[in-house]
Amino acid sequence: MDYSQTLNLPKTDFPMRANLPQREPEILKFWDEINIYRLVQQKNAGRPKFILHDGPPYANGHIHLGTALNKVLKDIVVKYHSMAGYDAPYVPGWDTHGLPIEQQAIKNLGLNRHAVHPVEFRHKCREYALKFVDVQRQEFKRLGVRGDWEHPYLTLMPHYEAAQIGVFGEMARRGYIYKGLKPVYWCATCETALAEAEVEYQDKKSPSIYVRFPVKDGKGRLPAGSQVVIWTTTPWTLIANVAVCLHPDFTYVLVASGEEEYVVAKELLPSFARAVGLNDWTIKEEFAGSDLEGVVLGHPFIERDSLVILGDHVTLDAGTGCVHTAPGHGHEDYLVGQRYGLPILSPIDGRGRFTGEAGQFAGQFYTDANEGIIAELRARGKLLKSDTINHQYPHCWRCKKPVFFRATEQWFASIEGFRQKALEAIRQVRWIPAWGEERIYNMVANRGDWCISRQRTWGVPIPIFYCTGCGKEIITEETISNLQELFKEHGSDIWFMREAVELLPPGFKCPSCGAGEFTKETDIMDVWFDSGTSHVGVLEQPDIWPELRWPADLYLEGSDQHRGWFNSSLSTAVAVRGRAPYRAVLTHGFVVDEQGRKMSKSLGNVIDPLKIIDQMGADILRLWVSSADYRGDLAVSQNILKQMTEAYRKIRNTCRFLLGNLYDFGPGDQVPYDRLPEMDRWALLRLHRMMERVLAAYRDYEYHVVFHTIHHFCTIDMSALYLDMIKDRLYTTPAQSPERRAAQTVLYQVLHALVRLLAPILAFTTEEIWRYAPKEKDAPVSVQLTDMPQVNEDYLDVELEAKWERLLAVRGEVTRALEAARREKVIGNSLEAAVVLYAREEMYDFLSRARDLPTIFIVSAVELKKWTGDLPEKAVVSETIPGLAVVVERAPGEKCERCWMYHPGVGRDQEHPTLCPRCVKVLRSRGGALV
Repeated sequence: MDYSQTLNLPKTDFPMRANLPQREPEILKFWDEINIYRLVQQKNAGRPKFILHDGPPYANGHIHLGTALNKVLKDIVVKYHSMAGYDAPYVPGWDTHGLPIEQQAIKNLGLNRHAVHPVEFRHKCREYALKFVDVQRQEFKRLGVRGDWEHPYLTLMPHYEAAQIGVFGEMARRGYIYKGLKPVYWCATCETALAEAEVEYQDKKSPSIYVRFPVKDGKGRLPAGSQVVIWTTTPWTLIANVAVCLHPDFTYVLVASGEEEYVVAKELLPSFARAVGLNDWTIKEEFAGSDLEGVVLGHPFIERDSLVILGDHVTLDAGTGCVHTAPGHGHEDYLVGQRYGLPILSPIDGRGRFTGEAGQFAGQFYTDANEGIIAELRARGKLLKSDTINHQYPHCWRCKKPVFFRATEQWFASIEGFRQKALEAIRQVRWIPAWGEERIYNMVANRGDWCISRQRTWGVPIPIFYCTGCGKEIITEETISNLQELFKEHGSDIWFMREAVELLPPGFKCPSCGAGEFTKETDIMDVWFDSGTSHVGVLEQPDIWPELRWPADLYLEGSDQHRGWFNSSLSTAVAVRGRAPYRAVLTHGFVVDEQGRKMSKSLGNVIDPLKIIDQMGADILRLWVSSADYRGDLAVSQNILKQMTEAYRKIRNTCRFLLGNLYDFGPGDQVPYDRLPEMDRWALLRLHRMMERVLAAYRDYEYHVVFHTIHHFCTIDMSALYLDMIKDRLYTTPAQSPERRAAQTVLYQVLHALVRLLAPILAFTTEEIWRYAPKEKDAPVSVQLTDMPQVNEDYLDVELEAKWERLLAVRGEVTRALEAARREKVIGNSLEAAVVLYAREEMYDFLSRARDLPTIFIVSAVELKKWTGDLPEKAVVSETIPGLAVVVERAPGEKCERCWMYHPGVGRDQEHPTLCPRCVKVLRSRGGALV
């Protein structure tokens, strides 16, 4: 007789199997068909707003693991808030201007930007950018990211460009915009100025030379023929040298060695002597740096004087304490040069080649000239020592080539004009992690003025005109307003298509001289100004995105954006609105491999997110994002992803078990809490403790806590404990019995809590679960339209919690004893065991009040005895629970073919001789039929 047919076995035809790459596209299609974004917005209409403003990625290629990490984190934030009582719209955006797009357009389309008309070149760049907007849009959607994909914002949109020049005009009106000749970072490869945020430091091998500057006029302090020695790693800048800077408070010495006399800082004399090979030397005289101000030196190879000046930026870290100064090629050099009225020489063009001012070096690339300059110094006897050095050097963070300081006329935003307001605004923002506050505070406190002009073509033009009559720059409310209307209608291409007079208001005259002829500025704006004004171009556009508002509740980007988008957005917002454009800022680390190394093609450790999706599914990638503490760098590798697959499988299998045992259960079958057995009330207690921790973690943006808490709940509280303990009740008791319905009530509530709590992370899997979960008839069509579960304080029974913590500790001791008995071949399966507990008074009283000990221990029988004398030889005394010992014996009787438990009563019933009395009773209650 086949008694398996009488069991309430779980339904096994649910399609929740590990075929995510195949299932996920079907779910994506479902979301598109129902327009999930619109439905969520309709559902949350009228609720308090939560605005996450999207930092725009560059539309210049496929997504990588870093962009995937960023977008998934944002999706988790938005989905949680939309399920937690907020109207949380998400408008994705793209940065579509600037050098990254130009570079890729030139490379992939074979363009020569110098030979193509600007308008044609801009159209090609636009086409390229829009192509990758579409590519990335599909890739982000494939990640399961929900957003208003049909109405994203692009920095090339006409209304956006109009808003951007409006911000520029307002900053100019307030006196924050100016044009100046000063050294800025310059990339010869990209042929443009760079802002500080566009520079990164990498190792570089450079020349290291000590150079003699002969004293021409010692002003009675230094003898003629003596030499001030400088040290530099940029020989090419010597062409623009006009001074040597000393620190006013340092002590300098005139040191004699043989026939030569050198001036260096006293503290650096020993290291200097070692470096240049001075074996015999004598200090002839000491001076304060301030004593030598005004001494005139001769340039080492150009007929030009070099003045000794003073500056506090001189250090004793290396070199000689005498700093070669070229105001056209260094920030400190420029500042100190301004104080002394020094000329600003910068004889290098935009492509990094020396101009005719450089004499014999004209036409050479600036670093290529190093060799010739060193040779010239050697020939003239001015080279004291030549070597090489490996050091950190600024590089362009786009083309990765070294950059240099070059004095040119550029447009700047005066950070000094609003620095204090910006610093105050930083203190009003919540920074996640907290260390981000000091990082950006120090950056703003020490930041120089922002170079906002770029010598490129693809971007928003700087909206300034020049009067041909008086040469004055013109930017007024009237000119900006007129340009905004033109940009809204035609886009910024209009600037390159029309003459200046056609872009100005009709009949416009120069406010200074009354002339009527004008030219246009040829530079475009820094792309950080583009993206940095998105808070106006997007959040303050009610005609396009009425669901948004200013300021945003959250900006979320990588930690490099403290100097990038967070910084530029803060600057523009404080300048024109007087406060930060965000209430909170969350930063995440970078993706690295298991050894902590950055992803690099040369290392072969790059992981393509699209391949992960194709092989494992997007939910595995999303689970990885949630599992790591984003506050530091996030490690990923094939091994880590394999671990994620295992973690996913445990969570999924828990949900499959819940679904499988709810096939005949509906919401109306739930048993009231006060009629649930104690074990079931304990399970709900554990559920709501988990919910309490997970909801708090979501609120605090601690998604790794969400993951680990849910994973622990599924694997320990559920799979290893509760689900294991109730299998017998689920499978063997009558289908409609209160005992089974009680267990199913718990499974139902656990499933509905888990599917909601996991929805922001496992977007696809939870949607599939929702399809098959028993629910109310009017339940939402998608899990994304539900709300987060709420903690029921009535379920948090502290006394029950303490009792079960103790019971499970006893269970742990019994489990260890069962394992020992299994090793000794006393039993096989735990149901073959009968356990005898020996307990002293207090423990005996506790255990005597406990119910269902065989169920808790998953054995066939439990006997409790007082521990009053000697224990049986085979008793195992607990080392952790005082007054407890465990004996494992083989259970008496035979195995019941239906429930698999051992019972002496098996065989007593003639009709069902292979069943235990309990199973016989169940069958009799069903009329004995095998159904």
